[in-house]
Amino acid sequence: MTSVDVTVRGGGVFGLAVAWACARRGARVRLVEAARIGAGASGGVVGALAPFAPEGWNDLKAFQLGSLLMAEGWWAEVAAAGGGDPLYLRSGRVQPLADDAAVAAARLRAGAARDLWRGKADWRVVAATGAAWEPASASGFLVEDTLTARISPRAACAALEAALRAAGGAVVFGEAPDEGAVVHATGWTGLADLSAAFGKKLGAAVKGQAVVLRHDAAALPQVYAGGLHVVPHGDGTVAVGSTSETDWTVSGPDAQAEDLVMRARAVMPVLAGADVIERWAGLRPRAKSRGPVLGAWPGRPGHYVANGGFKIGFGLAPRAGEALAELILNDRSDIPDGFSVEALLG
Repeated sequence: MTSVDVTVRGGGVFGLAVAWACARRGARVRLVEAARIGAGASGGVVGALAPFAPEGWNDLKAFQLGSLLMAEGWWAEVAAAGGGDPLYLRSGRVQPLADDAAVAAARLRAGAARDLWRGKADWRVVAATGAAWEPASASGFLVEDTLTARISPRAACAALEAALRAAGGAVVFGEAPDEGAVVHATGWTGLADLSAAFGKKLGAAVKGQAVVLRHDAAALPQVYAGGLHVVPHGDGTVAVGSTSETDWTVSGPDAQAEDLVMRARAVMPVLAGADVIERWAGLRPRAKSRGPVLGAWPGRPGHYVANGGFKIGFGLAPRAGEALAELILNDRSDIPDGFSVEALLG
């Protein structure tokens, strides 16, 4: 008889979310992490839980919407269970509009949001006010949405670990045997393992860089401008990111991190005097489909995959964790077919 119902390999946000979702359903869970919690991409700094534009609707956008809408209650339950604060806040976001054409397109999206977001959040065009915490807008207008949220990636991972332990789950660093159902949530190295198993490139690592500035804007919305996410956090810092690099020579921060600082200060002059307190770089798992990979591992009964979070892993994690737990423990699934390994194989 096994002592564990579910073994989760990988201590990033996908692995932790699946482990917690299984444990809260009463399963005996062991999470196995080779290095440390949040050792890979989940140990980053940006934490922007930002929705896709409300147009060109598809399964990924719908799945993400469901996850973003459940996030506030889900993270509150995580915090209550383990006592850790993920620093979650549905803070909203503003984006400048470059010209009249952009304003017209944004107004059309506002109508789409009313339908697609089911009245749970707003996407609206507002006049710029010239406030200090506001990007310059050539058109004089901004998009403001009330769905975007923020989270501290490291605090969120720590909160999930604490909740898992409080629910009786075990966390093992190093090696441990596979017992029960096995979930592979091992980031970009897991995508490499999948590719090797099927003899076909199914994804790859994409380097991302970000910076953290000392500036207290905790109660203010995120800004997306000039291709940058500028994210105020609840600890008196602002995170800025991120790059997407498919070709690099060093895995750590480099000159592109310094470029982020200059661009952030150009977009938000209020940050001109803010000290840089961290430069971060990491490798993020991007599947060939550009979406998540969730579901059974073909040809390996009892094995499952949770991967491909790339830039939106924290936004997808609540629903991805719950959906995988339902599949593993109750053989029920609402995971879109396009997220399967079979779909990735084409």
